[in-house]
Amino acid sequence: MDIHTFQILAVAIGLGLLVGLQRERAAAEVAGIRTFPLITVSGTLSGLLAEHFGGWILGAGIASMTALVISASIIKQRKSYDPGLTTEVAGLVMYCLGAYLCIGSMGIAVVLGGLVAVLLQLKDYLHESVRKMGDHDIHAIMRFTAIALVILPLLPDENFGPYSVLNPFDIWRMVVIIVGISLFGYAAYKLFRETAGTLLAGLIGGLISSTATTVSYARRTKGAPEASSLAALAIMLASTVAFLRITLVFTVIAPKQAVALTPPLLVMFLLMSVISALMYFQRSGEATEMPEQENPTELGSAIFFGALYAGILLAVAATRDYLGESGLYLIATISGLTDVDAITLSTGRLVSQTLLEPETGWRLVLTAAISNLAFKAAATAILGDRSLFKRIGVAFGMASVGGLALILAWPA
Repeated sequence: MDIHTFQILAVAIGLGLLVGLQRERAAAEVAGIRTFPLITVSGTLSGLLAEHFGGWILGAGIASMTALVISASIIKQRKSYDPGLTTEVAGLVMYCLGAYLCIGSMGIAVVLGGLVAVLLQLKDYLHESVRKMGDHDIHAIMRFTAIALVILPLLPDENFGPYSVLNPFDIWRMVVIIVGISLFGYAAYKLFRETAGTLLAGLIGGLISSTATTVSYARRTKGAPEASSLAALAIMLASTVAFLRITLVFTVIAPKQAVALTPPLLVMFLLMSVISALMYFQRSGEATEMPEQENPTELGSAIFFGALYAGILLAVAATRDYLGESGLYLIATISGLTDVDAITLSTGRLVSQTLLEPETGWRLVLTAAISNLAFKAAATAILGDRSLFKRIGVAFGMASVGGLALILAWPA
């Protein structure tokens, strides 16, 4: 027997012990700390024997294991009237995982075994999370599934239109990325809404939409100047996190150029973080709850964003053709007023295709982000209390000056 076989058996026992430990702590009636290692090793031995005597041995082992699981489940239900099948299914999975060790990747097997243990351990947390979800939230998940797994694979992966920059598959892929990030933030909002203070509210708001967060908090301060300090902090934090979001998008869209694209944006994030820290220590009042957030998976919104992204792609291509790169800053300023994601995606795509220099790409996105700060400051002036506008005006003014300095002084 070679060393590789010993390694397979050792991993099988280790994974069985891991899952068995969790089941033992959960007081499972069918299998625990001893049974799960035996189940996993039996799967491994069946896989080893199948290599020499044929696959019928593995099939017979699976059938035998299934019969044992069914029998144990029947006995358990008669005894305790518990219809749960988690432990039984976990036993079948671990048997198959033990057999997979003989023919597949050991790394994949280890990851799967770990995931099984974690999934079993998170039982209460997962059940509680599902109980917190309403029908609207389930529909959001299903809509994202349709957006990512139904619509996307059906779209043609070819370039169309003027300048050959419109690729339906690529455009919708960008929609999936942005909706996915926003959905993650929305899920965090639903989970922590009851306990979210100002800091968490701002961080989550930046993942969903810093512009929407700004508008929501500005409205809450109208006629309530005592809430301006914490509202300003939440708005600033949301705008700060937005720069991390931009950096993440750039890294996903143009990974090869990420080293050239992300450093100035991270510097801008650090500057915004320092300003946020100053506002935190100067705050007054009690922590505020998160305002109501809109569902980011609405199909109409996704289609609108896709159309906006496609329009910016065409505008950027036409501007480069007629006005050169200097005209792109006008496009960035206009498009960034209400939404930075579309210009970030279009710029990242052009950079990844080497149609735009990284130095120009991040400058365009930072220009759009500064334009967005100006729009949000105007929103606080119109919708919020005067004291909120004063705080945001100073904070965003400092950030905008720092951003302009980066655009002008960062080495090429």
